[in-house]
Amino acid sequence: MDDETLVQRCLSGDTEAFGELVARYEKPLFNAALRLLRDREEARDATQNAFVKAWQNLAQFDRSRRFFSWIYRITLNESLNRATRRKRSEPLDDRLVDHGASPAELAERNQQSALLERAMARLPDAQREVLVLRHWLDLSYDEIAEAIHLPSKTVKSRLFSARVRLAEVLGTMGVQS
Repeated sequence: MDDETLVQRCLSGDTEAFGELVARYEKPLFNAALRLLRDREEARDATQNAFVKAWQNLAQFDRSRRFFSWIYRITLNESLNRATRRKRSEPLDDRLVDHGASPAELAERNQQSALLERAMARLPDAQREVLVLRHWLDLSYDEIAEAIHLPSKTVKSRLFSARVRLAEVLGTMGVQS
């Protein structure tokens, strides 16, 4: 069932339809919040609050837009507000790993992940945001533009600048490209 139908069912009082939307988007929204906040509990709270706000404001949802873009924007705002309030830098708790990998592979992956998280933390929020959307959530340029309310050309430019800046930061951390 598509999002539009589920939203319509929600507006008609079907709470199970909203449960389907939550099940569909909880993981990608949590992952986006986690990449921005770098704290599992904060990301969980931000995601949960985003769904509560979406439920409370569903009647205001513009159905000419994609539901994911709308709920993503709510999650992003919630995450950025939380990040602004706490302004601390903690490493990502990276315990969600592939258990099929060897201990050496896990150690290498954890080290690379921690290094990348530290580098990402040094980027401005706007640059980190487009990198997460493009490379972790695999959104197209147009989907990113819709989600963050910017022209597609601006998204491409920001993404290019973010990649250049990330490479610079990684270079200062001793990572060879």
